[in-house]
Amino acid sequence: MDDNHLGEFLRARRAGLQPRDVGMASYGARRVAGLRREEVAVLAGVNSDYYTRLEQGRERNPSPQVLDALSRALLLDGDARTHLYRLAGAAPSDQPCAHATERVSPGLRQLMDGYPNTPAFVMSQALDLLAVNALAEALYAPFEPADNLARMLFIDPAGRHFYPQWNRAAEATVANLRQSAGFDPTHPRLRELVHTLSEHSPDFARLWNAHTVRGKTQDAKHLLHPDVGPLTLTYQAFDVRDAPGQQLVIYHAEPGSPSAQSLHLLGSLHATPHQPEPHPRPHRQ
Repeated sequence: MDDNHLGEFLRARRAGLQPRDVGMASYGARRVAGLRREEVAVLAGVNSDYYTRLEQGRERNPSPQVLDALSRALLLDGDARTHLYRLAGAAPSDQPCAHATERVSPGLRQLMDGYPNTPAFVMSQALDLLAVNALAEALYAPFEPADNLARMLFIDPAGRHFYPQWNRAAEATVANLRQSAGFDPTHPRLRELVHTLSEHSPDFARLWNAHTVRGKTQDAKHLLHPDVGPLTLTYQAFDVRDAPGQQLVIYHAEPGSPSAQSLHLLGSLHATPHQPEPHPRPHRQ
């Protein structure tokens, strides 16, 4: 994996824009997709040679003023702008560290188990499922194993059925991973995951190379569980203070909705096989 992450990001975002997107006239035959380097340089108000050095990795320490100008030129939203700063080594110092622990504390596990009627789980920056409560285990039962949300989506055959809006889920998942990569592009677990997914999923490789960056949204999750049918769930994600990089995610169904009833049924179906078998009564003569 090339270590010129800043240049890769700039090239990918430049390739995703057309002159009309930034109010420029198009002229001449274009040998590459998207804007030319000199066009980005003009939009950002920087020297064309300097911008070329940024993309090629020969210049790696642009000033905050240059980063702001590039953000405007490339029409970056808030998440992508923060990612650009991070790749340039100018990210805020209070961002979570990439090499976060993968151990989930006993107290947090107890907290998750205290939500018997809603799925709850802890995940890492690489989207590894580090701990799940009983209903989250039931929710992700179609996957074997239910270990990493990105692997489950792109490689596990169940992913295409479990996520009816698969393309939307795929784009959001890769954008989340790109944001995580900005914290530390050399993170060994993340590098391993990206290599595996790129090798086994052309869809992942295509989306990863687009360099789209987006944090988690509060959009509803539309799922299709083989045992209870369609589910529409919202969620909240909370940073785990004593384990930077971990997030506690809690799904929620609208009270009284069909999804809430389906979650209740799912919990019952999952709990049934785990009920202790009654002791046989003594045989009376």
